[in-house]
Amino acid sequence: EVQLVESGGGLVQAGGSLTLSCTRSGFTFDEYVIGWFRQVPGKEREGASCMSSVDGSSYYGDAVKGRFTTSSDNTRSTVYLQMNNLKPEDTAVYYCAAQPGYYTGTYCYMNGMDYWGKGTLVTVSS
Repeated sequence: EVQLVESGGGLVQAGGSLTLSCTRSGFTFDEYVIGWFRQVPGKEREGASCMSSVDGSSYYGDAVKGRFTTSSDNTRSTVYLQMNNLKPEDTAVYYCAAQPGYYTGTYCYMNGMDYWGKGTLVTVSS
């Protein structure tokens, strides 16, 4: 059974930093795209950042570009989301998601991901 487990969420002041982790298990695919989506109550889930295992390419949404960085440690089966200069509008539940297949990092579509974690809440206070 595939599992994606997020951790690292919490409360942070505006301007601060936080690092989320997503550890996968039972995920035996060598080619995949994995990333982070976020959702505010009442709004659609949006792709924040995705990364390809095929070519290492990454995608960042306009709202997070320049502030968030996705990285991967395959020895730990973990992908990270380093979030800097956080803003109150970054407050959301952050989900890790993955899709097996030959994709570049630009494949960062909510409806295109088969595997999801349960999410971790990030709250940024002003």
